[in-house]
Amino acid sequence: MSAQANDFSSYTQQLAAAANRANRLTLENAESVFGVQLRTLERNTNAAASFFGELTQGGAQVDLQALLPKGLQVARDNLERLATANQETIGLSLKTGEALGALVRQPFAASQTSAGRKPR
Repeated sequence: MSAQANDFSSYTQQLAAAANRANRLTLENAESVFGVQLRTLERNTNAAASFFGELTQGGAQVDLQALLPKGLQVARDNLERLATANQETIGLSLKTGEALGALVRQPFAASQTSAGRKPR
């Protein structure tokens, strides 16, 4: 009976350690994704504010035909930054998913090596 209790205690400790690692990986991913999105928001906001500042400095003499291409370029740059940030966050999430998958496979690989089989 004592051996079963020790086995149960060992499995419980392994499960708690794996859950702790999974939580840490998930939180690190969320932090990284939030940082990427925040930097992108900051850059896009600065670009738009700069454009609107330029627009208001001209006052009544603003040549709208000259500012239209600049405005379109700012919008295009903002969309490109947003797309790049989204690709980066997807990449970060994929890496986290791979790490979580490796974490889940770990106990199975250990049981296969203890049984005398090679892990895949």
